[in-house]
Parts: sequence; structure tokens; C-alpha cells
Amino acid sequence: MAEPRAMTSTTHPSQTVQNPFQRFLIATEIDTRLLGMIGALAIIWVGFNFFSGGLFLTPRNLWNLSVQTASVAVMVTGMVLVIVTRNIDLSVGSILGVVGMVMGVMQTQILPVQFGLGLGHPMIWILSLATGLAVGVGIGGLQGAIIAYLRVPAFIVTLGGYLVWRGAAWWVTAGRTVAPMDSTFQLMGGGPNGSIGALWSWVIAVVACVAIVLGLYFGRRQRQRYNFPLRPVWAEVSLAVIGCGATIAAVWVANAYPWPVRIAENFAEANGIAVPEGGLFISHGIAIPVLIAVGVGVVMTFLATRTRFGRYVYAMGGNPEAAELAGINTRWVTVKIFMLMGALCAIAAAISTARLNAATNALGTLDELYVIAAAVIGGTSLAGGVGTIAGALLGAVVMQSLQSGMVLMGIDSPLQSIVVGIVLVFAVWLDTLYRRNKH
Repeated sequence: MAEPRAMTSTTHPSQTVQNPFQRFLIATEIDTRLLGMIGALAIIWVGFNFFSGGLFLTPRNLWNLSVQTASVAVMVTGMVLVIVTRNIDLSVGSILGVVGMVMGVMQTQILPVQFGLGLGHPMIWILSLATGLAVGVGIGGLQGAIIAYLRVPAFIVTLGGYLVWRGAAWWVTAGRTVAPMDSTFQLMGGGPNGSIGALWSWVIAVVACVAIVLGLYFGRRQRQRYNFPLRPVWAEVSLAVIGCGATIAAVWVANAYPWPVRIAENFAEANGIAVPEGGLFISHGIAIPVLIAVGVGVVMTFLATRTRFGRYVYAMGGNPEAAELAGINTRWVTVKIFMLMGALCAIAAAISTARLNAATNALGTLDELYVIAAAVIGGTSLAGGVGTIAGALLGAVVMQSLQSGMVLMGIDSPLQSIVVGIVLVFAVWLDTLYRRNKH
């Protein structure tokens, strides 16, 4: 009789797992793959900080890293849905380029000259952004319709789009660089004026912490309502502490990066502010493109996990035939996914164009590589059906950290491409191992 009792005692996870760390992961339900990426990111940051002589983990570099990640982070949220449905989009960099060029021409030629709005008119940046969004959605809808209704593989359609839209970007201005952008439009690119400052950054931090706590509270109530298993109270508190701690740390870093000395002095002179002996410290705070990327991430997470559209997307990725038999209009859902991808490319184009204060023919070059790599590194399976927005955003940070660190160390561009390629193949191999072990 001893043997049956021994078997019974091993049926509950809390009894089988003796490691406190494993018990913590089970209780908090933290995704181990996400935790692994956070560990990998920490190793990358510490490694680059060591080899760069302490230059990587500085407020200045981390602030610039967040701004540089913004455009890729925006696009990768859409790429997750594309890959989840077993498709691919190789044209995102070219769409970014052509939309950025269209928005640039709207601001410098069409609206001020042909419509006579005049430079600096408050409607210029709004109309330019709206036009860019319309073009992006139109391009995405066209490609999605060809994929869904003409049954042309997404790889071929978007590969053709990669070439077509890159050529179209050159054709819009015959290869000329378009500059400068509208002053209000430039705020979407970051910089001293494109940041919200220390006070509003802390306001955002407080709002984010309240949202985290309320999200955990209402999530727990929903579980009680449907009789789902509840996390221990200590696990809920731990998640709240971790989320709020990470938010506060990020804001603290953003506020620790001051304006350049000359810009701060000019600001003080223009506003009649006395400059202290040690210099005037004006904090950048959170950059506007980072806020845009975070906002897009929140909206896309809600779309993917809390709406019928999101459920349809994952159902199609898990089993396309079963989804169609269940009554899902898979063709129209596919078109909507690519329209959404086009809109996100337009937002990313606005960020990139505003940051450069110019629309160039090189805009978005190789971005498709970084977006796809970020999605895959973030846990999105190329086999379809699996992927999270949070993981993809973290993957974007990993990719940009690799690139930023290599630039900081003076590594040549060809070697950077080699490293990124190796990382991408390694990530797909890990995903293959993960799925194999899971099954």
C-alpha cells in the first residue's frame, strides 16, 4: 500500500516542485520563455557595458536605445499577428520608406505650396499623418487581398511589395531627400522638445502603476467569477511589485538624462532663467516615440487577447481549416491583418521621418529583417498559432540592444549583419526545440 500513497503524493505541482524559484514561477504564471529573454537581455546589457568601458548602461545610451527601438517596436506588434496566421511580410521596410516619403512631400510641397497652408500651419502635420495612414492601410489592404482572395503566397506578394514600394519611394521624388519636416511633426521623433519632461514622466509612472494594480485586481475577480484557479495573494502582490518597480526604474533612467548644455542654456536665456554655477539640469523624461510605441503595444495586446478579431487570428494560426469550417471569414481576417500592418508601418514611418527630420530613400532599409527577427526572438512561432505582443516588444529591445552595443564598440556594419543573422537562426532553432519538447 506504500506505493499508491507515494504516487498520490506526487500529483500536486506544489508537492512535486521543491525549488522555491520554480514554485514562484508556477504561482505567478510567468512565461518561462519571456523570463529567458529578460535574462538574455540582461546578459547582453552587462556584456556590452563591460566591453564598452561602462558606456552602455548610462541614462544617455539607454534613452537613445529606447528611441531607436520605437519604430521597430511599433511594426513588430503587427508582425506577430501576421506570423501567427502562418504568413510573412517582407515589405514592411519598403512600406515605411514610401509612406515616409509621401508624408515628407505632403509637408514640404503639396500642403504648403499647392494648398497654400503655409509652413508651420497647425493642420500640416495632421493631414500629413492622416495621408500616410491612408496610404499604409491601402497598401496593406491591397497585399492582403491578393494573398487572401487570389491565393498568392504571402512570401511572394510581400517580396514583390519589397521591390515595388522601395522603387515607388524613389519615384515619388526622383531620389531626392525631402526636408525639413513640420516642427510639430518633429516631436514624434524625440529629442529635447520631443520628450515630456520629468514631471509628466512621473505622472505617467503613477498612472501605469495604478493600471497594473487594477489589472491584477480585476483579473482576479474575473477568475473568481468563472471559477478559474486563483493565484496566491503573495503572487499577485509580487507581480504588482515587479511591474511597478520596472516602470519606476524606466522613468528614473529617462529623467536622469539631461538636455545638452547648450540647448539648456539657450532655453534658460529665452525664458529668463538664471543658470546655476554647476549648469542647468533639465530632464528629458520619456520620449514621445517611446510613449507611442508603448501605447501601440497596449492597444495591440488588447486587440490580440480581448477581442473577437484576436481570437480569430489565433484560431486561424492554430488550424486554418478548422477555423474556416467554424464559420470564420478567414479571407477577410487576413485582409484586415495586413491593413493593420500597413497602418503600423505608417506610424513607424512618422517616427523615423520625424527623428531624422527628413524623408530619405534609405528610410526603412533592412527594417523587415529586424522586425521579423524581433518577432521570432520574442517567441512568435513561424509554424503559426503562437506569439505574444509583449514577447515581440522585448525581442525588439534585444535586437536594438545588439545593434546599439555593436555600434558603441565600433564594430563594422558587415559584422553587425553577420551577428544579427546568427541570432535569428539561433532563435528559430530554439523555437523548434521548444515546440518539440512541448509535444
